[in-house]
Amino acid sequence: MSGRGGGRGGHTGGDGGRGRGRGQGRGGIQASSSSSQGGAGRGNDGRSVHRVPVQSSSSSSMPRDFENMSIGSASSPAPGGARVNVTVPVSQQPAMQQRPVQIRPEPVVAAQQVADAPPPPLAVPLVPSSSKKLSTPARPGFGTVGRKSVIKANHFLVDLGQKDPHQYDVTISPEVTSKTKCREIMKHLSSSYGVSHLGNLLLAYDGNKSAFAAGPLPFESKEFVIKITERNGREREFKVNIKFAAKKDLHHLRQFLSGRQHDCPQETIQALDVVLRESASNGREVVGRSLFSPEFGKGPLGDGIEYWKGFYQSLRPTQMGLSLNIDMSARAFYEPKLASDFVREFLNKDISRPLTDQERLKVKRALRGVRVEVRRQDYLRRYKLQDLTRQPLNQLTFTDDTGATISVVHYYREKYNTQLRFPLLPAIQAGTEAKPTYLPMEICWLVVGQRYALKLNEKQVTNLLRATCQRPMEREDSIMKTMQSNKYNGDDLVNKEFGMRLREELTSIDARVLPPPPLKYHGSSEVNPQVGQWNMINLKMFNGGNVDHWTVVNFSRQREHAVELFCNELVKMCDNKGIVFSHNPVVPMYTAQPQNIEKTLVDVQSRCHAKLARDSPGSHLQLLFVILPEAKGSYGRIKRVCETELGIVSQCCRPQHVMKLSKQYFENVAMKINVKVGGRNSVLSASLNGRLPYVTDRPTIIFGADVTHPSKGEDSTPSIAAVVASMDWPQVSKYKALVSAQSHRQEIIQDLYTTSTDSKRGVVHGGLIRELLISFKKATGHKPHRIIFYRDGVSEGQFNEVLLHEMDKIRKACISLEENYMPPVTFIVVQKRHHTRFFPAKHGDRASTDRSGNILPGTVVDTKICHPTEFDFYLCSHAGIQGTSRPAHYHVLYDENKFTADGLQMLTNSLCYTYARCTRSVSIVPPAYYAHLAAFRARSYMEGGDLSDSDSRGGQLATRDRVADVRPLPAIHESVKSVMFYC
Repeated sequence: MSGRGGGRGGHTGGDGGRGRGRGQGRGGIQASSSSSQGGAGRGNDGRSVHRVPVQSSSSSSMPRDFENMSIGSASSPAPGGARVNVTVPVSQQPAMQQRPVQIRPEPVVAAQQVADAPPPPLAVPLVPSSSKKLSTPARPGFGTVGRKSVIKANHFLVDLGQKDPHQYDVTISPEVTSKTKCREIMKHLSSSYGVSHLGNLLLAYDGNKSAFAAGPLPFESKEFVIKITERNGREREFKVNIKFAAKKDLHHLRQFLSGRQHDCPQETIQALDVVLRESASNGREVVGRSLFSPEFGKGPLGDGIEYWKGFYQSLRPTQMGLSLNIDMSARAFYEPKLASDFVREFLNKDISRPLTDQERLKVKRALRGVRVEVRRQDYLRRYKLQDLTRQPLNQLTFTDDTGATISVVHYYREKYNTQLRFPLLPAIQAGTEAKPTYLPMEICWLVVGQRYALKLNEKQVTNLLRATCQRPMEREDSIMKTMQSNKYNGDDLVNKEFGMRLREELTSIDARVLPPPPLKYHGSSEVNPQVGQWNMINLKMFNGGNVDHWTVVNFSRQREHAVELFCNELVKMCDNKGIVFSHNPVVPMYTAQPQNIEKTLVDVQSRCHAKLARDSPGSHLQLLFVILPEAKGSYGRIKRVCETELGIVSQCCRPQHVMKLSKQYFENVAMKINVKVGGRNSVLSASLNGRLPYVTDRPTIIFGADVTHPSKGEDSTPSIAAVVASMDWPQVSKYKALVSAQSHRQEIIQDLYTTSTDSKRGVVHGGLIRELLISFKKATGHKPHRIIFYRDGVSEGQFNEVLLHEMDKIRKACISLEENYMPPVTFIVVQKRHHTRFFPAKHGDRASTDRSGNILPGTVVDTKICHPTEFDFYLCSHAGIQGTSRPAHYHVLYDENKFTADGLQMLTNSLCYTYARCTRSVSIVPPAYYAHLAAFRARSYMEGGDLSDSDSRGGQLATRDRVADVRPLPAIHESVKSVMFYC
């Protein structure tokens, strides 16, 4: 899920996105349990943080009803008014501040034992406010549940040498921004001075500020002069200063890999990673940890963009030792062509005509910072595009050396005998504002090998997937060929200098295939999923919602009769699946032009309100069917008006489905409608018989959280955080979502807990966690005894920072509701943007693969390629459709609930079968998935966009001419945010 880029990167109301960045290392002191009680919890680090107001209605001072209501109230209502014949005993507990002795449950050896395991004790140590680190829990053991299976992973074991890497700081002047040019300079230095000054030691250079040698150089600090002849024949001189920085300790790394030391020597691993990358990067474009070259394959994506294939490589610490993770990759690049040809393709227009201001800004945004070169006979010079002129070429003039004013068109005709063909195009502006250089687009070539960093459009994404999608057998073959072609063991730097050696075969792993959970539908119906999927033939929803008042708006060109037939068939399907649906709309269908979306929606709501006031006082419009217009771009506006202004739950349908009348489509839409109107499609059978581990034994709330960031180049739009939480313990199938906007590309969720000061009420508590805890209490009648928090979109470098700040806010939100209220928390990071892939040991074996040739859903791995000491695992919970399945990586950063390995793996796998929008298990745990959906929904409020209810692509993009202040999201209407409107 790219772009997660990337990048991870929605859910109900929250900032979504997958940020990547550096964070503090993990490990450190164990939190003390001696901090003061009553509200300290986990304090922050003393820094003030700007907070954006959160869209929350429950930010009042501490509610007494939450504090006084019995934890195990016997009169708690069935959530959503549903009639659920299930009795789940709730263990009464002593006061929350009493912390019993922490006792780890015994290891579990079978699925039945997981279900029957006694509830773990509540253990809630307080963390002092001064803590800067929280210790990550050790692995509690290895899982044993499931059928054993042998698979392969794209990890290659690295045998360490004996030579400690020596790090040297590298400074090049004048400053060079191109990493390719920096590598060229350092290559000249090594070849020129290797014998005379470097002691015959080879250097591994990271392209930036550091170089590494397999021993000490003959000097502490030295400056070298390097002369390089450019492509245009000119000679340039650079000064390179090399200064000793540090010696990396391989003994420390070996101790960590063997589990005898908990502090990961990340800098040592990074040094060895640079060593392995040095030769592989020759002649290839380096983008992050990936390397690309046309030698691996390339092709057009459209609009002046092409893809290059390549590979990703990263050195990782694992239980088996140091492992090199290699995977295939692809990236968008600018096609090396004339800038004028790029504009023609990018805008798809006749460039002999002038560009509009909007078109000029669009081109400027696409090309800003790109390098171009001007080629003439015996002449080549490169420039960096800083801007596009507002005036076309035929209106541009400048003052020559004689002081005369001359036009750019005339200058090129007289100086170079060039008659410009596109004088109505703007000019490329290079140089500086004080001394600009104007270049006609038709003489400027885009330099080869430049990465296209902006978001791809739908057509480009489709072309990229079509060109790069590989079945497991093909992908494994490509990885092996890449591994062999890089010849790591034949590289003098890797083998002779540093003494490292790679084992050139995929790692074989003993995995387990977890059993799928039985699912309960209406009545006595129960389904046992097969290979990650099931069907709803002759089944009804577990709890069907009620839709008494609905109507239709048609913005498409489809005929009214066809739309009416479509809606009637959809209503019949809903009725057939157990949704209690009125067969007649409140008012007749509205047909309107797409230009009048806002006015039409307001008119429809007004007419329905007036009709219901007469016929059914106190009622409101429950559901609005919207047939989208054929042109894209209206989805975001429709959702914003319905959900934030009018308080209407809507179901949008694309016009191309109107004439098809597909029963499969109607069934899929019915599932979404049911959860939008408060129903449940299915629930885990284990949640009804009290056998869902770590959930049914006591009131448990499950959170999902995500932050979605703007696309690269969008400097004026905020990041959006979303948090969802289960509202129907013990079924854990309904999730309420809240969202908030926060600072641009800020990964830590700022509004989990907030305080403000009111002149009358004093300190006012608020925030996403607090409101969701109150909602849980109102829906179930219980305070949560346990919190399970699935956090999406966090990179490894951000683990400690996110954990420290977000756990602090979770604890403070709890204590703000009731003194010493500290339910135990388990904080789990969910990662999809990694490059670990699994392959069957025997391709084509029907017993160990699904129809797509991927490993079976439910395959879990917690050995060999996982962290040496910490609690993590890979879970492939879904069946593949096309390409190679990507397992989700779950990493436990904090665990007061003392999960066993089997307990967390079984719970997570079971939850993946509860996703409301399809009858398939999904690739990441649904709370995190819902948070992702809600965040993207919230972004559509701000940007509009051409989404549908079945996808979550980003919408229209903002310009990056200026960085705007964070503006709050429009508040989601109370009648909408209580249901799963984001589905």
